[in-house]
Amino acid sequence: MKLPICQVDAFASEPFEGNPAAVCPLDKWLPDELMQQIAMENNLSETAFFVEQDEDYRLRWFTPTTEVDLCGHATLASAHVLFEHLNYDQQIIRFDSNSGELKVQRKGDRLVMNFPTAALNREEAPNFLEEAVGVPAQELYRDTDYLYVVESEEQVRNLNPDIRAMSKADVRGIIVTGAADRHDLDFVSRFFAPAAGVDEDPVTGSAHTMLTPYWSNRLGKQQLVGRQVSHRGGTVYCHYKEDRVEISGEACTVMQGEFTI
Repeated sequence: MKLPICQVDAFASEPFEGNPAAVCPLDKWLPDELMQQIAMENNLSETAFFVEQDEDYRLRWFTPTTEVDLCGHATLASAHVLFEHLNYDQQIIRFDSNSGELKVQRKGDRLVMNFPTAALNREEAPNFLEEAVGVPAQELYRDTDYLYVVESEEQVRNLNPDIRAMSKADVRGIIVTGAADRHDLDFVSRFFAPAAGVDEDPVTGSAHTMLTPYWSNRLGKQQLVGRQVSHRGGTVYCHYKEDRVEISGEACTVMQGEFTI
């Protein structure tokens, strides 16, 4: 059996930036175990699979170790494949997912994703988490992930966390964020998810469902620009719409081929 596969750099305007995702368009669903094995073989933070469903698409995402309920960069990559390689001729793609309906619209060079806004539940940082991150939290919020707010961009960039200790957290991942120093950015962040098989994710679209409402409320503005300052790095454009968040970025294909099973 041969399956089409693309590798796409999401939240990137050129190759070798942003977050690489594998995308496998399917005619029908494969067994869950096989999709998990494909994701493990790809060894990227996410592999996306989609199947046409009426006029829309059902979308699922797998890390090398588990299926997740929401992934931004692999959604962006999937929309890019549909628009650029599968001749999708509408302006908006609707994906049915475990997190409900997700819409992706093409606007110029960017793809705009519409996601549900995450909750911001204030908590005190547990001792093990502050020790694992290595710098104190000014604020901590919880939903699917922890949102761990620190004092400065410099602290975010210079983090050298204890990844093994981070995996003790009973959440998907840990978003560490601080205010940006540059005038053209509002905030910076990094994302760690060792419990999901991803020590550090290069650019995490879904993390911005927490980052956007937090920074919108703190800065008093609805349009925001964030930069995930991982080694690869990527820029994310955000628009806070109360119960929804628009998350935008560019994407480019770096590889096309067949997966042979």
